[in-house]
Amino acid sequence: MYDSDHDRYDLLVVGSANADLVVGVERRPAPGETVLGSDLAVHPGGKGGNQAVAAARLGARTALLARVGDDAHGRLLLESQRAAGVDTDGVLVGGAPTGVALITVDPSGDNSIVVSPGANARLAPEDVRAAGSLLAVARVVSVQLEIPLETVAEVAAALPPGTRLVLNPSPPAPLPDRVLAACDPLVVNEHEARYMLGGAAGSTPGEWARALLGLGPKSVVITLGAAGALVADGRTGDVVPVPSIAVEAVDTTGAGDAFTAALAWRLGLGEGLAEAAAFAVRVGAAAVTRRGAQESFPTAAEVPAP
Repeated sequence: MYDSDHDRYDLLVVGSANADLVVGVERRPAPGETVLGSDLAVHPGGKGGNQAVAAARLGARTALLARVGDDAHGRLLLESQRAAGVDTDGVLVGGAPTGVALITVDPSGDNSIVVSPGANARLAPEDVRAAGSLLAVARVVSVQLEIPLETVAEVAAALPPGTRLVLNPSPPAPLPDRVLAACDPLVVNEHEARYMLGGAAGSTPGEWARALLGLGPKSVVITLGAAGALVADGRTGDVVPVPSIAVEAVDTTGAGDAFTAALAWRLGLGEGLAEAAAFAVRVGAAAVTRRGAQESFPTAAEVPAP
C-alpha cells in the first residue's frame, strides 16, 4: 500500500478528518433556547486533517493516516488534502460515516464545538500496524485525541528510532504513562493543561509546564492564545516564554492545529524547541485573521516576519 523507497516525510499526521459544519451566532443558546444563525457553511476539518493541510501549505512533505466514510464529506476531505499537497495513501475509506464537527462561532471569533467521531472512531491499532512503512519514513509523527486512545498508544509504541512524537491531547483524556513518555513535546492549551494536572495545576503557565514535565514527557509546549506560548525542555529544565504578535482575531477555529503542525515541522528540520515555537506562534497568529480552519492556514510566504 505504501512506497517506502521515497524520501522521508517531514511530518506524518495520524488523526481525525472531519467535515466542519459552521454557523455564526450572535450568542450561544442557553439550555432549552433556540437562536437563529447564519447560513450553514461546510468546511474540511478535524484536528488530523487540519494539521496535515497546515504543514503541507507551509511546504512540509506531509502524509495523513486517517479514516473517512465513503460519502460526500469523505470525498470533500480527500480533495482538500490532495489540493494542499498532502499524501493521502494512508487515508482509509469506509466503516462508518465521515466524522462531523458542529461549530458555532460568535462575533468575537470564539467557537464552541461538538464532534461526532464517525469513521475516526474506527481508526484502529491494526491500521497503524498496517501503515508501518509510512511511519518508517517520517521524521516527526503528530497525533491528537479525536481518534481512539488505543490507536494513539499504538503510534507511540510503533515509533521508529529517531522519529519524534508530537501529541496534542485534544479533546483531553487521561494518557498512559508510556504515551506521555514518548511525547516530545506534549502540546497543550490552558484548558488541556488544567485537565491533565487536575488539582495540581498551580497558578502560572510556568508552574503548569514544570508540573506537566513531572508527568513524564520529554518536553512541553503550552499555547497561550494572544499571549503566545511557553516551552519547557525536560532535558535541561529550561522554561522559556515565546511572545506572540498582535493581530485582530476573526476566527480561532483550527489555530491550535496550525500552531502544532508548524511546530512539528520545524522540529523535524532540527530547530530547537523555542525557535520552532516562535515560528509556530506566527503561523497560529496568521490563521486567526481569516475565517474557517483549513482555508485560513497560511503559506510560508504569508507567515508574518518575526
